[in-house]
Parts: sequence; C-alpha cells; structure tokens
Amino acid sequence: MLAWLSEVFWNERLWFPEGLGWKDLEDRDGLVYPKASDLYVVLPMALAFMLVRQVFERTVATPIAALLGVKETVRLRVTPNPSLEAFFCRTTKYPTQSSVQSLCKQTGYTEKQVQRWFRRRRNQDRPNLLKKFREASWRFTFYLLAFAAGLGALIDKPWLYNLSEMWEGFPVLSLLQSQYWYYMIELSFYAALLFSVASDVKRKDFNEQIVHHVATILLISFSWCVNYIRAGTLIMLLHDSSDYLLESAKMFNYAGWRNACNYIFILFAAVFIITRLIIFPFGIMYCTIVYPVTIYKPFFGYYFFNGLMVTLQCLHIFWAYLIVRMAVRFLGSNEKVEDERSDKEETDDSAEEEEERNGGPKKNGQVLNGHIPHNHNNGHHNKLE
Repeated sequence: MLAWLSEVFWNERLWFPEGLGWKDLEDRDGLVYPKASDLYVVLPMALAFMLVRQVFERTVATPIAALLGVKETVRLRVTPNPSLEAFFCRTTKYPTQSSVQSLCKQTGYTEKQVQRWFRRRRNQDRPNLLKKFREASWRFTFYLLAFAAGLGALIDKPWLYNLSEMWEGFPVLSLLQSQYWYYMIELSFYAALLFSVASDVKRKDFNEQIVHHVATILLISFSWCVNYIRAGTLIMLLHDSSDYLLESAKMFNYAGWRNACNYIFILFAAVFIITRLIIFPFGIMYCTIVYPVTIYKPFFGYYFFNGLMVTLQCLHIFWAYLIVRMAVRFLGSNEKVEDERSDKEETDDSAEEEEERNGGPKKNGQVLNGHIPHNHNNGHHNKLE
C-alpha cells in the first residue's frame, strides 16, 4: 500500500509538464539540481533555530529591552478559586450575566467581584510586554538578515528584473550554492515558527497565521522539489521586504517610541501594499499562472502551486484590510498605532483601583476585595493577587 502511494505521489506526470520528469533533475556535467532528499536537513535546522532563538532572546533582546525601558508587565493576580477557574477553563472566559449570578451563589462573591476576577484572570493569560518585545526582536533580526541575504543572492540574476526569465530553461535549472542555503534557512525558520506557535504571542489572526505558515512551508518545499527555484526565491524575497519593517514598528511600539512606531508603520503599510497587492499578484502570479500555459499544457503541479499562491494572496488581502484600517485611523487622528490582532489589556475602573490602593472594600465585615477573609484578628485584609 505504501509503495503504491509513494509511486502515485512521485508520479512525474503529476508534477512536470509533458515530456519532462525526474531524470531531468539528475546531477550531470558538474551541475547540481535540487532533490527532495535535501529537505531532510530542515528538521534539525528548525530545532537549531528554536535553540538560537532562546539564546538570542535572553542574551540580546532582553538587554536591548532594558535599555529601551521595556519592562515585564506586573499584573494583579486572582485569588485561586476552584469554581471560577473551572468555569473559566471549561466553559468560557467571558461569562454572561446569568452565569455571573450563578457563580455568585456558588462562591459568595458579589457580581462586581466575579466580573473583576474574570477580568484579571484573562489578563493573566495575555503575554506581557517583555515577551512581545523579545519575539518581535527575534523576527526583526531574522527578516532583516534574510532580506539582505536574498537581495545579495538575486541582485545579479536576470529573473529579478524580468520575471518571465524564471521559466527560461525549466526544469533544467542548475542549483547555486546561495540558492540552496537561502531555501534551507527560510524553510527551517518557518518550520520553527510552526513548532513554536503554541508558545508564541497568540493574536486574533491565530488561525490565519497557521494557514500562512503551512501554505508557505508547502510552497517552499514543493517549489524546491520540482525546481521552481527562481519563482521561490522571488516569493521569499518579496515577503521579507516588508516583514522586518512590521517587526521594528512593534519593537518601537512596545518601547513607547510613538513617533518612530507610527512612521515606520506607515512605511511598512506602503511597502506591504506595493509588494503584496501589486507586485505579487500582477507580477509574480501572472508569471506563474498565465505565462507557463503559453509554453506547457497545464498539469497537476501547475494547479497545486498556484492554488498555494492564491491562498497566500487571500491572506495578503485580509491583512492589507487590517493594515489600511489602522493606517487610516492614525492618519485621520494622529493616534498611536495599535495592532488590531492583539487583545487589549483590560483594566479595573478607577473606583476599584482606589479600593486596591486603600486595602480593599469592606462591607459588614464580611467580604473584602473579592473574597471572604479567613482571619480578622491581625488587622490586615487579604487581597486579590
């Protein structure tokens, strides 16, 4: 069964135009061609990326954060309560009014105390500012270096300036050493992102990020196996050209450098729109969808590759909508740019904060700042933590 599946999967009629196949990618005359077996190096390299990231965040990003005044967020923590914790984890983080009333009967808390408990419990799950800064620093460093390396590898290549050149001689396109490392490093990085997605800052577009990472990994892997190398390098360079700007804007945002954040974000928005909504669909996608059929009859690999391209473009449109909305808000009111993909920190109202500073509310000597005190003799009141 496995042998049959392998034979079907690697059938060259699926992945190549008629008359071409895997034999055309066999090394000869001193020329080297990409092979599927080359991708085995991605897993150890992805694990190495995860290790390097941990070292980078501790030894580089954290000191930079300290210099810029970025500190770990200190949040008020809730008093452990089994009933509320069970409801929070198993039912919902946002209880309805009827659920709040029911929880009041179970715990002896007032409605305001239950609502405050849930607010603070939600805040506890949100990543703190330092974690966000370190993550943005790591991605900024990689994207900037990757863009510089990609530009260096492609600056003298004719297909950078004439996109139709990406198919000249396909599939007999020999592999350059720079292309090999560019591919392996990019693919390993995205694999590392996918492995660490559960521990990274979780935003509202979490599902879209997963789809993006999977589509990118499939696109890079597939383009490598069937020697769409020139198209692949152009796609990677195009994406890296704006990503480092976004991450740098995030870093300045977390550091409180409002003007720098806003101006870099506007620059990022312009680059993103030009590269993802103009060059990508009307330049690269035109040369992967329209141009090839003038040379070869469409085949499964053609549809598969362009299906992934369309998936990425749909994500580009979705993110462009969010970016433009944030940019318009900033330009119209000169307010601070906020990432709409992130949940906002929830705060207690001023009256409650005043109660916190004064040691908590007291009503009939029974309920103190969110829970029933266990000891009335020492003159101190327990607080929500």
